[in-house]
Amino acid sequence: MSFNKIAIIGLGLIGGSLAKAIKHSDNSVYITAFDKLEILKKALHDKVIDEALSSVDGSLICDLIFIALPIEQSLKVFKELAHKLSPNQVISDLCSVKGIFADEWKIISSAGSYIGAHPMTGKEKSGYGNSDLLLYENSVYIVCSEDEDDKILNLYIEFIKQVNARIVLLDAHLHDKITAHVSHLPQLLSVLLMNQANNKMDNISLLDFGAGGFRDMTRIASSDFRIWQYIIKHNKTEILKALSSFQDQISRLNRMIMSDEYELIGNLFESARLARNEIPINTKGFIDPLYDITVFVKDEPGMISKISTILFNNDINIKDIELLKIREGTGGNFKFYFESENDAAKAKQLIITAGFNIQ
Repeated sequence: MSFNKIAIIGLGLIGGSLAKAIKHSDNSVYITAFDKLEILKKALHDKVIDEALSSVDGSLICDLIFIALPIEQSLKVFKELAHKLSPNQVISDLCSVKGIFADEWKIISSAGSYIGAHPMTGKEKSGYGNSDLLLYENSVYIVCSEDEDDKILNLYIEFIKQVNARIVLLDAHLHDKITAHVSHLPQLLSVLLMNQANNKMDNISLLDFGAGGFRDMTRIASSDFRIWQYIIKHNKTEILKALSSFQDQISRLNRMIMSDEYELIGNLFESARLARNEIPINTKGFIDPLYDITVFVKDEPGMISKISTILFNNDINIKDIELLKIREGTGGNFKFYFESENDAAKAKQLIITAGFNIQ
């Protein structure tokens, strides 16, 4: 058994990026897709897919079917297709709420297999036009399997590994509890914070003074509510629990400030600092960290190329690069990420020897 022919229902940001990543990794995989006609034409023109489907039922000719639509639509398609699966066929939704699909699968009679998944990656803007073959690179890809066949699950995991995502196995309902705290609650808080600051004092706009920290905290406030509406709807219970817990913390902080309990407030800052420093920002999620070094690079042509050439010549692979700060005419700090601690140590020594400053 192998996944030589796959279907992707929904070529938006998530589905389109998956198609691009798979086709880039293994051009022999035959990719079919279903979406709006204009999107299918664009994907065919881009050679991202090999065949446009005229209906979701057309996906039943494939070994593996991905559903990459908004939750409500995904659930509808899931119910339409799941009971029609043949043995050795796999259906996999890519939605950010998993319990509802796991529960639905339990009441469906199907000869096939279901593997739920949640790629914890994305952008502020959706749609095929914003899809990116590197979107899954180093991202956490949560797998919630409801199938007892380890062979099929392992085959699925190996197939996904080709997009360079980091696989994590998780129970579907535990997934929903976790994401309520680390994804869904932050989204709602970002929206509230943005609306809170979208005011004027003495005819002066507060937002005119929003610096880098404010922009970082409200980056996701521009997310599409048409997607979030159904995430909130289908993970309502866990989101309400997360909000209640957060409200308790707000009330506690309020009492501390009113009572001038600055030592206790300082303890909150310190515990937050320690916890935040443990989070690897480079995985696009918080699991399986890479190893990084920060390098000051002068604002001169060819500097990044010089570093990458040195590392390439010494068989050291750069997994990711992040620009931290830059000043035109002077230079900036770049963070380079590596697969292992050993690679990072070797890279550090080579870069210092080449005359660069390590921060």
